[in-house]
Amino acid sequence: MVTKHQIKLIKSLSQKKYRNQEGLFIVEGIKGVKEFLTSDFELVQLYSTQSNFEVLEDEMTIISFNELKRISSLKNPNTVLALFKIPINTNPNFNTTSILLDDIRDPGNLGTIIRLCDWFGIEQLICSTNTVDCFNPKVVQASMGSLARVKIYYHDLLEFIKKSNLQVIGTFMEGNNVYTSNISNNVLIVLGNEANGISPEVEAIVDAKIGIPKFGKLKATESLNVANAAAIILSELKRRSIEM
Repeated sequence: MVTKHQIKLIKSLSQKKYRNQEGLFIVEGIKGVKEFLTSDFELVQLYSTQSNFEVLEDEMTIISFNELKRISSLKNPNTVLALFKIPINTNPNFNTTSILLDDIRDPGNLGTIIRLCDWFGIEQLICSTNTVDCFNPKVVQASMGSLARVKIYYHDLLEFIKKSNLQVIGTFMEGNNVYTSNISNNVLIVLGNEANGISPEVEAIVDAKIGIPKFGKLKATESLNVANAAAIILSELKRRSIEM
């Protein structure tokens, strides 16, 4: 059974203010919860309509489907909701290939980029301080469990870049062709805001600008979604590393 206090707590975690205050975030669905249970993330409490989870007895609460619907943020909740502790990531690696996100605001975009980092073996993601919170329930859902494997740091991008010895590549509409550009195998790749791109301050200190050429006859498409652009650039980066 879920108490009124527990319902209030769980509902409050949809807001960043209360996630930070409580140090907790929500994971929903069997696949996502199992990914986090096998990671370094610390489980606080698991609420499920089933009992087939290998967790300590005091960490699990069996609930009805109606109770699950009351605490879930999903239209069609899937069996389980769990609360995990937010880790404190404070020591990024300044000299390993990383994606840097400059003011990404859409939770779906961030979640997808986290999945792409996981897929292409990028172990850390550096977010500007005003990028959407990676523990936002929509981000967690869109990451499909990859958040359990990719280290995410919120950091001043200018400071991070200045501390790194790596080549810094910025992605721009007018940038040089990504398929023919000279890109280091170990690199920082900056992706910008959905509407405004990379900020002028960060643009001023990138080493090179790359872009994805249009191949359509009319070349009328205005732009690519930032997550789609990330997929193309990471794929090209990995292709080169394989062929070297």
